[in-house]
Amino acid sequence: MTPDQASGLRMMNQPNNEKVKVIAVSGGKGGVGKTSVSINTAVALAEKGKRVLVLDADLGLANVDVMLGLRAERNLSHVLSGDAELDDVILRGPKGIGIIPATSGTQAMVELTQAQHAGLIRAFSEMRTQFDILIVDTAAGISDMVLSFSRASQDVLIVVCDEPTSITDAYALIKILSREHGVFRFKIVANMVRSLREGMELFAKLSKVTDRFLDVALELVATVPFDENLRKSVRKQKLIVEAFPKSPAAIAYQGLANKIMSWPVPSQPGGHLEFFVERLVQRPDYQEDKSGE
Repeated sequence: MTPDQASGLRMMNQPNNEKVKVIAVSGGKGGVGKTSVSINTAVALAEKGKRVLVLDADLGLANVDVMLGLRAERNLSHVLSGDAELDDVILRGPKGIGIIPATSGTQAMVELTQAQHAGLIRAFSEMRTQFDILIVDTAAGISDMVLSFSRASQDVLIVVCDEPTSITDAYALIKILSREHGVFRFKIVANMVRSLREGMELFAKLSKVTDRFLDVALELVATVPFDENLRKSVRKQKLIVEAFPKSPAAIAYQGLANKIMSWPVPSQPGGHLEFFVERLVQRPDYQEDKSGE
């Protein structure tokens, strides 16, 4: 670790650094509604009084700010280049949620130089903006970037829908995170289902294959129904939790927010951000054993 990195971590251990819950939202494949889950849940949490920051960690195809109808003048690439601080690039979305926008064409975090690693740690350690929950909206797939953000987070939400490729890709992501990165607990969101029963059956399909081949624990934390109001909210350029708060999907997001609020906060002194950033820039120790299914 460089002196700059060590300095950054020490700053993050100061007493005024509040404990932060860090949640990665991933999906294995595109088109499962991962970003919609991230930002609707973020707004639902904000409505309950939580200070929420959403990090758009899709460094290849950023879209959180676009979905919210926001225009980012500066983004994470300006932070990594030293041209801006994290506080300078935060956009304000519905209900006051903060968004750190990414940009297309940025290198994956695991490909950053040591200087950029140190800069990233400093950026998080020097943040003046206070928040309770950091939601990391990862890219689709199983790239090094997705794996890095997922293994660094306190909780990993996997979004699946009732498509064979969604189940297959979610399994692949869980397999790699458990066997090569030491992540063994996953929270599952069944998205765009026609009923609670379908959501439970979808979870059962995924659980059946993971129980057979992997040593992991899955928990179904939400079933989000397919909702015609989603399209209506898009036309209004609003999120469904704002435009139609009593609709089935919005109620599901509110229920997920309630569950997240009940999850334990980090116990270590100084909060969780130093843990998140330190793990983010470290290489995993689990890559040696690649045997098995």
